[in-house]
Amino acid sequence: MTTLLTVLGALLCSLMVSAEVVPQADFNVQQVAGKWYLIGIASDAAWFSSRKANMKMGTTMLTPTAEGDLDMSFSSLKSDGSCWRKNSVAKRTDVPGKFTYTCQRWGSENDMRWVDVKYDEYALTHTVKTKGDVSSVVNKLYGRGVDLSADLQEKFKQFSLESGILPENIVILPKNAECPAA
Repeated sequence: MTTLLTVLGALLCSLMVSAEVVPQADFNVQQVAGKWYLIGIASDAAWFSSRKANMKMGTTMLTPTAEGDLDMSFSSLKSDGSCWRKNSVAKRTDVPGKFTYTCQRWGSENDMRWVDVKYDEYALTHTVKTKGDVSSVVNKLYGRGVDLSADLQEKFKQFSLESGILPENIVILPKNAECPAA
C-alpha cells in the first residue's frame, strides 16, 4: 500500500509540474522550420530506463504547414547501419507554442510545448504523453548544430529536474552519424 501511495504521489506531482509548463510567449512556428539535432532527452516513462543507454543523437526536420501545424520527421542511425524513423504532424492549438499529436507507433496522445527557443541555436520542448490512464513526461533539447554549450545543457538538466525527472533519467546523447535522406 505504501508503494502504491508513493507512486500515485509521484504521478500527481509530475502532472502538477507539467500542467504549469507554459510555452514561450512569443513562439513563432515559422522560425522553428528546418533541421534540428536531438542533443538531450529526459523522461519519467518506464520504457525510457531500459532504452536510454542505447539512444544516440538523431535529427528532426520540422516543416510548418499552411494551417500552422508542424510536420515532424525524426531519424536516427542505428548501430547496424539502418535508420529508425518516426513521423508525426503536431496540430496547433489556440495557445502559440502548444501542439497536440497522436503517436501512431505507440498509441499515445501527446501535449507538446515549446518552452524555450532561440531559433538559430537551441530549443527546449516539454511533452506529456498519455496512453490509457498512464501519463509520462518527455523533455527534449534540440540544437541547430551537434554541439551546445555546457550552460544550455545544464539549463536542460535543471528544467528536467523541475519537471520531476530523476537525475539518472536525464541524458545528453552521444553524437551519431546522420541517416541518409529517405
